[in-house]
Amino acid sequence: MRLVFSALAAAALLGLFASPADAVTTAAARTPTAHAVIRKVGPTEWSLIRRTGTWRPGCPGRRTTFRRVEVDYHGFDGKVHRGALVVNRDVAVSVARIMTRLFDDGFPIHRMQPIETYGGDDDASMRADNTSAMNCRKPAQANAPARDSPHANGRAIDINPWENPWVDPRCGCFRPDRKYGHLRHGRGVVTATVVDVFSARGWIWRGRGSSPDLQHFDTGYPSRPPRH
Repeated sequence: MRLVFSALAAAALLGLFASPADAVTTAAARTPTAHAVIRKVGPTEWSLIRRTGTWRPGCPGRRTTFRRVEVDYHGFDGKVHRGALVVNRDVAVSVARIMTRLFDDGFPIHRMQPIETYGGDDDASMRADNTSAMNCRKPAQANAPARDSPHANGRAIDINPWENPWVDPRCGCFRPDRKYGHLRHGRGVVTATVVDVFSARGWIWRGRGSSPDLQHFDTGYPSRPPRH
């Protein structure tokens, strides 16, 4: 089963029309351009998720907990690409709306692939400048217990890690690379506008504080569904 953001479905989910009489006209005018699709995580993908340790026994949820959100995005090469994020089912619609808005705003994303593509390795995903979501990280890469972790629960997104590094409190250093903490690229950098798009859907940017994580958005810690 899948949920496709068609004109009428998008209008119904996003509350874009006030009465049935104007539904078709309004929906047609506001059809999301990123062609977001929400799918169940299929057995083949789940097998890869398990084989790479992206999810394993003891991690939150199970296959039915998660959804695959497929969406178009503007690449750094100026072309439109198709990407995917695996997220908790309770944030899937929210993520589809957010990524559609970022697409409509022209915000560029370098790469967007589920993290099992990188063997569940967060460091490898960051080195590839990959935007990702659900990952029950290996102990050496985790900075929170799996039961509390927004990433393990599929309620966190990391955007363009090279351009938006995080300060690892274990070393006090920028990751994935120190230089990006001082010389950040102009494209793909999280801006106040991007933060506002996430905040409007109840997401929190973790780019403030003593250990800023400039790439990271989540819906709360310990992990919980979004406010709206």
